[in-house]
Amino acid sequence: MKTRKTVTLSMILYELRNVTGNPFVHIFGIGMPVFMSVLISRITTLEVSDTSIVETICTTIFLGIGSLIPMATILMGYSVRQAQDLEKGIPERLQLFGIKNHVTICNRAISELIFMTAAFVIYFLVGVIFLDLKAPVFSGFVLYIFCILLFSVLCFMLAHAIASLAKKFGITYCVVMLLYFAFMIFGGGMGISYDNMSGAMQAVAKLLPVTYFNKDFYLIWTGENYNFVPILQSYLFFGAVSGILLFIASKKSARKSGEKHKRY
Repeated sequence: MKTRKTVTLSMILYELRNVTGNPFVHIFGIGMPVFMSVLISRITTLEVSDTSIVETICTTIFLGIGSLIPMATILMGYSVRQAQDLEKGIPERLQLFGIKNHVTICNRAISELIFMTAAFVIYFLVGVIFLDLKAPVFSGFVLYIFCILLFSVLCFMLAHAIASLAKKFGITYCVVMLLYFAFMIFGGGMGISYDNMSGAMQAVAKLLPVTYFNKDFYLIWTGENYNFVPILQSYLFFGAVSGILLFIASKKSARKSGEKHKRY
């Protein structure tokens, strides 16, 4: 009888080694957010003497730049690795050993979550040690973690869809790099704040969850009154786009798989 492979610790550790072996995610997923948060905070508050203003500025920058971690580690890192594997036919080889595609995806999702958690632990430690951060209210901290996790899940869905549709390293890399910098620009992470954007840019920015990490999350972090409708709408839009693309990619893969079985 054929043994059916399931999610196991050894498989998760194997996928985690693949994630940690990619220097790209260390540079852009840990190094760059840490470096940018410290550097930009220091430069921005260099001539500010008021402690409360310094805390506000540092915390706002810290919370906004934190959203780069899931974009770099998952949206970019996972999609590129998945595209490379598809290009080499690795999922088909794993299926020969009884490892179904959905099992591989689960293992990779868990490994990505573990790596991202470690990245955030490092990011928060650096922030607490080197930056004058405003202490959060409990609900603000929980909501930030929840929103980051939800954003990460949607980035995983989008990354998997893009890699599955492109099936080529070059195309996938190009698409996710464009998305990464587009999210940074429209989200206010490239020096252009939401208030300084044109009407058309603001319309696009409102649809992206990353915008609210940069623009509004300080209010949530400190427990001030906040209207959650815009951020909820951005998550629904981003989730709908990611879900539709994933559905199309799944149908396309299932159709090609069916055609292969018919051929043989």
